[in-house]
Amino acid sequence: MVISAAVGGTLQYGYNLAIMNAPTIFIQNFVNETCMERWDVQLEDYQVTLVWTIIVSIFSLGGFAGALIAGPMTIHFGRKKCMLLNNVFLMSASLLALTSRAAKSFEMIIISRVLVGINAGISMNVQPMYFGESAPKHLRGAVSLSCAVFTAFGVVLGQVVGLREILGSEPYWHYLLASNAIPGFIQLLTLPWFPESPRYLLIDRGDKEACIKALRRLRGCEVQSSELDEMVQEQAETSGMRPSRPWELLADRAYRWQLLSVIVISSAMQLCGNDSIYFYASYVFKEAGVSIEKIQYITIGTGTCEFSACIVCNLLIERKGRRFMLMGGYILMTCWAVVFTIALSFEHVISWMPYLSMACIFTYILSFGMGPAGVTGVLPTEIFSQTARPAAYMIAGSMMWINLFIVGMLFPFLVSSLGQYCFVPFAGVCLLSAVFVGFFLPETKGKTLSDITSEFHKLNFKGHQKNSLSASPAQYQLGEVCFSTSL
Repeated sequence: MVISAAVGGTLQYGYNLAIMNAPTIFIQNFVNETCMERWDVQLEDYQVTLVWTIIVSIFSLGGFAGALIAGPMTIHFGRKKCMLLNNVFLMSASLLALTSRAAKSFEMIIISRVLVGINAGISMNVQPMYFGESAPKHLRGAVSLSCAVFTAFGVVLGQVVGLREILGSEPYWHYLLASNAIPGFIQLLTLPWFPESPRYLLIDRGDKEACIKALRRLRGCEVQSSELDEMVQEQAETSGMRPSRPWELLADRAYRWQLLSVIVISSAMQLCGNDSIYFYASYVFKEAGVSIEKIQYITIGTGTCEFSACIVCNLLIERKGRRFMLMGGYILMTCWAVVFTIALSFEHVISWMPYLSMACIFTYILSFGMGPAGVTGVLPTEIFSQTARPAAYMIAGSMMWINLFIVGMLFPFLVSSLGQYCFVPFAGVCLLSAVFVGFFLPETKGKTLSDITSEFHKLNFKGHQKNSLSASPAQYQLGEVCFSTSL
């Protein structure tokens, strides 16, 4: 089930980021040639660069739109059907990319990138939700983290398929852009055979028999009473409640720290500079003396680093916990960003500094994969109730895509204005993120939603509880008993 959902899901996010590196020059030439044929106008270099920037960056805006519609789609269609319907955007995008060259229309490529961005935005929200609601408690983190594993695998796959020897050459670039349809076809053929999210079936649709049947198929054995009792308890707590809307969640004090945690961690995932270091990799490799022909092969190593680190994180998350992996990842990234800045500053003074820069690229990506890459997507499933979860993912996904767009647009200006110090802001983001996680994010490993809600309740109503205790101890104790009973 994990493979079927992820191949047509988060793998698409990594794959569609990676495949845009190889055909850069070919698409820019295509844009110029198209303008010459249509209007007999030779575009200036900056105009071609502007069109190319739009083609690349519009993916993020599509992802933002996908994140916004993912919540309503999961409520109306369910988790599994939502992922299947999501392939409509993907197949439309692939068809446009495939025919854009014959139609001599770069506008079709832009529309294609918007649609594939919507597909990725929906996948990045719905797939972790589907996994988190379907997995048993002791495997919830590892199963949800597989979203990051497949994202990293998508990056590696895109880098490999984009090699000049495969589809990264001038005659085949439109096939490269349309190749994302293949994973989509695999999902369409396999995912219908797997069950819907058991929690969605019980809590949202009230179908206990379908829930038990889904659990039995996913577990491969009889359903444990403790697991079903927990779901029934959550169903009782949310009985008669409709799914929350994002603006209602923002105004609800009971979710204040959960929401703040998700906003901070989702924003930090993009503002930490991991995607930017991929951009800087080619420059650093060139400075280290690697020939231009071989850089494309070494770049595959950067994607492989993140993929390997995500697998290791998958193995460690249920042992070390979410806080440890997140905080440790950001602390290591802070250290490597500082070392990277020093290496860039002295690369023309000390002969071996470019090699240190290369090492920093790999260690930075490894540190990102060991924590932030995977744990970020797990949190909304674990800290929000069934009714609040779709809205929480809408907010988290929106923050992720907006910040990805901002970093993509601002990073070239950071490089030109700050030079070798361009990673200092990223180091600051990583350090602040580590501090926030260490002080304010409770551990969720192996805990039920009731346990996690109880811990966040202490943060959300900290001042209120103190005032109630000083004003009327008896009334506070009664409220505490009532609260415990309701949980």
